Amino acid sequence: MLFNSIDFLIFFTLVLIGIYLIKIKKFQHIFLLVASYFFFYYSNNYLILLLIYSTIIDFYLGKAIYNTTSIQKKKILLIASLAGNLGLLGFYKYSDFAILQFNILGNSIDLAHEIPLLNIALPVGISFYTFQTISYTVDIYRKKLEPSDSFWEFALFVSFFPQLVAGPIVRASEFLPQLREKIENIHFKNNLKQIVIGNSNLKLGITMMALGFFKKMFFADNIAPLVNQIFIQPVGSDSFTIILGAIAFGIQIYGDFSGYSDIAIGAALILGFKLPINFNKPYFAISPSDFWRRWHISLSSWLRDYLYIPLGGNKKSKSRTYLNLATVMLLGGLWHGAGWNFVVWGLLHGIYLVVHKIILDKIPYLKNNHFFNTKIGKIISIFITQYFVFLAWIAFRVKDFDQMSYAMQKYIFLDFQTSGIIEVVSQHKLSSFLIVLFLILHFISYKKGNILLIISNLKLKYWMIFLTIIMTLILFLYTPPHEFIYFQF
Repeated sequence: MLFNSIDFLIFFTLVLIGIYLIKIKKFQHIFLLVASYFFFYYSNNYLILLLIYSTIIDFYLGKAIYNTTSIQKKKILLIASLAGNLGLLGFYKYSDFAILQFNILGNSIDLAHEIPLLNIALPVGISFYTFQTISYTVDIYRKKLEPSDSFWEFALFVSFFPQLVAGPIVRASEFLPQLREKIENIHFKNNLKQIVIGNSNLKLGITMMALGFFKKMFFADNIAPLVNQIFIQPVGSDSFTIILGAIAFGIQIYGDFSGYSDIAIGAALILGFKLPINFNKPYFAISPSDFWRRWHISLSSWLRDYLYIPLGGNKKSKSRTYLNLATVMLLGGLWHGAGWNFVVWGLLHGIYLVVHKIILDKIPYLKNNHFFNTKIGKIISIFITQYFVFLAWIAFRVKDFDQMSYAMQKYIFLDFQTSGIIEVVSQHKLSSFLIVLFLILHFISYKKGNILLIISNLKLKYWMIFLTIIMTLILFLYTPPHEFIYFQF
């Protein structure tokens, strides 16, 4: 069920009506769980069994880890949780990719028999909800979290429909306490929270959802045709055309994914739940590490806490730190999809982080150099960072190695031809205009700070005018609903 569809608007309206009419707390929570399962079943059918499987094993393994005194048994139970979740993710997401690589290797050494592909359908959202349940059992093992006493509440945490399909990746420590009231002298577990659709949450949530729809349906979907034309067959394109394609895709994927996150966070907020922010003006990042503090924040923080730090983080040797950074980003790239282009994308970002860290380690005075705090210094830092970020987007978008290599070479080594870009822009005037408009609005948002709060705090009259303008623009350029890019991950 796509957020940008009539089906979702009807579904979400019915959920709000149900929550409003149901006054008994327990029944509200059960209703929300049933609605979330329906949402998932609508898109995945029988694959909902995988979601239920992850929920069951991690609920009971979490309790077992918490109640076991033996360190050895705790480790075994944790390994069982990791194996169950990662095994599920690996089978459905990477089995055909692994078989394909084996067959390619077999052909190179003249093996007569090829293993047939399984052609397994990828369950929507599996990369997200498996990471959520993994963080749950790991946090219990680390004694940072007590297990949930209620299976139904844990099930709601795993399946909560706004963030179920494409995040943000929510941790149990962030979500489960929101299901309970914390009253003085009484443990929060004893007091079920009433779900209230309040005026403040409603206005802020609607604003977030409107901006999310605007990013997705006004910008991303209408820039997509230009991106597709350039990268469906990039060989033969000139440098400026490739650069335009890289910038356009960077804007498209940002509008698409941050738009989804805004809709998810806004929908949750209307229901009275706070989800973690997932984007913070990433194209104004001043370094590779700053970019990952701004882009897909819930994933980058997850990789930091559950992969980078366990590998040793920066607490060991410098060479080990560099290796850890590269490993985490490589695996982060592979998390996005079963394809070598995602590995290249992750590896590039790993190289960026390592090179940046080496430079700061070798030239310490750069860390606190006054120049980089000046306006000119920040502009230079932003330009350099984004140059490499958009270069990596080519690898993310172009799956064929030869096509990718050609496009990246043209991006780096300019040929100064202009005929190609003039032709593309003339064929896609709307997309080209929207690229410029996005960059202007992104800059305004960067300079003004929290645009969301500014808009949501407008007087009701002006707020309604804003919503009317947003919806008019969306409807004016409406195209049939496009699936969100991150649904494939």
